[in-house]
Amino acid sequence: MDRVAIIGASMTQFGERDGWVLDLLSKAGTACLADAGVDASELDHLYVSNMASGEFEGQTGIPNALAHDLAATPAYTARIDQTSSSGGAGVYAAWQSVASGASDLTMLVGGEKMTHRSTAEATDVIASLTHPVEYKHGVTLPSFAGLTARLYLETYDAPRESLGKVAVKNHRNGVDNPHAQFRKEVDLETVLDSPIVADPLRLYDFCPITDGSAALLLCPESVAEEYVPADEYVTVAGIGGATDTHVVHERADPTTMGGVVDSSEIAYEMAGLGPDDVDVAELHDMFTILEFLQSEDLGFFEKGEGWRAVEEGVTDRDGELPINTSGGLKSKGHPLGASGVAQVYEIFAQLTGQAGSRQVEADVGLACNVGGFGNCVTTTVMEAGR
Repeated sequence: MDRVAIIGASMTQFGERDGWVLDLLSKAGTACLADAGVDASELDHLYVSNMASGEFEGQTGIPNALAHDLAATPAYTARIDQTSSSGGAGVYAAWQSVASGASDLTMLVGGEKMTHRSTAEATDVIASLTHPVEYKHGVTLPSFAGLTARLYLETYDAPRESLGKVAVKNHRNGVDNPHAQFRKEVDLETVLDSPIVADPLRLYDFCPITDGSAALLLCPESVAEEYVPADEYVTVAGIGGATDTHVVHERADPTTMGGVVDSSEIAYEMAGLGPDDVDVAELHDMFTILEFLQSEDLGFFEKGEGWRAVEEGVTDRDGELPINTSGGLKSKGHPLGASGVAQVYEIFAQLTGQAGSRQVEADVGLACNVGGFGNCVTTTVMEAGR
């Protein structure tokens, strides 16, 4: 099977944006095509990653509307919804369309428009992805995060400050990302003194509500250099998706995200690589505790040791394994359908040397996009084309 290459990538500014989701999708899609010098009429498949345009905007049918706006007809279109991991699921679908031979040129555009709704309304839309039994009892993802954080801190004797240092690190990285929603540093005292949301987690342990879009263009690696030079594309070395229990309390260990473990094992095996080969990673830090859990379940650190890696600077941008050089969801923002696509955009930028002042030395990168509280996960391993 021919490997799949990513030959173009783009993202809009994340934050509070004017216009509707279709406007954001069009901007990212147009920029992505321009990045690779491709005309929209050449596309075979066009996928849109989006969780809730109907709930947030009353807007459905956005893939075919986007194809019209981009002049991409008669490309096949489809919407990919896998809750907050819709972006990662979209990467998987776009990869599969090319890897299977069904398409020679596929574009994925992910996006969400959320900020026009109140925090309570947006939280309720997102909470609808929980199990109906949990949902009717008022369970939200922040409450899951608080309960899990408390269990982790007590089980592994981790200091509360270690979670705060994740927020400090990712905000520091976000300063150098021109697309990030929050381009400002925060100190540990500010994080620890911010209002409690779900004990022990405070305001700065949570990502913001965000508008934004990101896009990727994929083709067989065998023809990638017909579009761009070898040092301007990356290959999808391995990709895996997995599903964990929908009801969180049914898990043997709530601090282990089975979907992360299983999806990464699939991706590593396909790539012929392991966690020690990864030079840079983008993890789904919707809450600071998730960076600990994913870094361990991906095999980067032993169970219960992820917090030590943060304390020791291992995951800093100049550390042994930089994590969330983009600023992560915490600083960059989390427009649900776009987040997993934007993670891959960051790895693409790092592996092609286009990350500017946040650039690190990297030949292998990984993106892990999580839906819900680990209910569904896509892990993607990428290698530099050069």
